[in-house]
Amino acid sequence: MEPRSDFCEITGDIRVHGNSSFVHIASLQSGFLVEKYSWNIRPYTRRAAPSAMNSVKNWSLSLVNANHNKIPHCDLHHSVPAVLFSIGGFSGNHFHDFSDLLIPLFITSNHFNGEVQFLVTDYRPWWISKFRKVLEKLSKYEIIDIDKQETVRCYSSIIVGLKCHDNELRIDPSKSPTGLSMKDFKEFLRSTYSLKRTEAIKLRDSEDRTTRPRLMIISRRKTRSFMNLGIITKAAKTLGYEVVVAEANLSTDLSKFAQIVNSCDVLMGVHGAGLTNMVFLPDNAILIQILPLGQIDKLARIDFEEPTMDMNLSYLEYKISIKESTLVSQYPVDHDIIRNPLSVGKHGWNLVSSIYLQKQNVKLDVQRFRSTLSRAMELLHYQ
Repeated sequence: MEPRSDFCEITGDIRVHGNSSFVHIASLQSGFLVEKYSWNIRPYTRRAAPSAMNSVKNWSLSLVNANHNKIPHCDLHHSVPAVLFSIGGFSGNHFHDFSDLLIPLFITSNHFNGEVQFLVTDYRPWWISKFRKVLEKLSKYEIIDIDKQETVRCYSSIIVGLKCHDNELRIDPSKSPTGLSMKDFKEFLRSTYSLKRTEAIKLRDSEDRTTRPRLMIISRRKTRSFMNLGIITKAAKTLGYEVVVAEANLSTDLSKFAQIVNSCDVLMGVHGAGLTNMVFLPDNAILIQILPLGQIDKLARIDFEEPTMDMNLSYLEYKISIKESTLVSQYPVDHDIIRNPLSVGKHGWNLVSSIYLQKQNVKLDVQRFRSTLSRAMELLHYQ
C-alpha cells in the first residue's frame, strides 16, 4: 500500500483470466482457506479519489490450491513478467496522464529494460495511440486489452497496479531500488521523442540582439483563456522573445508538440493541465505559472511549482489581480467570490472548481506582467 495506490507483486504460478478480472496464484500448499488469501485491487493510482476509481475495474487476486478443480487451465504461457494496470480514472487529462499513469508506469517497469508485457484494463484505444511511443519504449511486447481476453494467460511474475510515490509529477529516488529520479524520466522522454535540446539558451550581455529566447504561451479555449493574447504576445516580442502560441488537446500529435516545447526556453500559462508539458523543456528552462483568482495556491504549488525543482527548471509565479479576472463581469465586486475566495473554499472543492477553474478567463495587465517576463529573461542571463 502506497498513499496513492495499491499494488501487488507476485511470483509463482500465476494465471490471469481477463474476461472475469481474476488473477489466480496456484499453490501446492493445502489446508488453507481461499477467503483468507484473497485481495481486491483497482489498479489505478488515485485510490483516495472516488470520482476516478468509480471508472476503474476491480480485480480479484486469490491464492488457490493448484490441485483444486476450480483453478483455470493455462492457455498461453509467457516467459516475460507482466504489469497489469488501468487507464480509466482521470486519463485524458494531460496532467493525470503523466502523474497517474506514465510516471508510475516508468517507476514500475523501467528496470525490466523492455522485457515486460503490459496488460491493460479499462482499455482506451485513443490513449494507447497517443502514448504508444512511451509504451513501446518500456515494453518490447504486444499491449494486451486484458478485459477482452477469454483465454487464461500464465506468467511467473506479475505486478498488479502501479507503484506511485507521494507527490505529483515527482519520483522519490529513496523509494526506488535503482535510485530513479525525474532527471531519468526526462532523459527517457528525450530519447523516446528524439528531443534535441538538453539545455535552455544561455544569454550573455555581449551577445547581439539576434539571439532571442523562445517563449511558449499555452493557450486554452474553453476556460482560463487569455482574453488579450495578441497584446501579451506583442509585449513579449518587445522584450526580446520569439513567441510561440500553442494549445494541446486529445488529438494533438504529442511527438510534434514535444519537439516544439523542447525548442523553447520559457513556458507560460494559466494554472492547468497544459503546464504539464514542462516535462519536455530543456534543463534550466523556466516555467511561469499564472494563478487565476481563487484560493488555489496550495494546489498550484504541489502540481507545478514543487515538481520544477526535480526537473532542473526555474519557476516564476504571477497572481492576477481582481481586475484581471473575467469574474468581475459576472459578480459584484463586493461578492465573496471576488473579495473572499477563502470563504467559498469552505463549501468544498467542487464549488471552487466550478467557479474559479471552469468559469474564469484572464485578461492580463501587460504592464504589470512585464516584470515577470523581464525576470525570466534575467534568469536566462545568469543561469
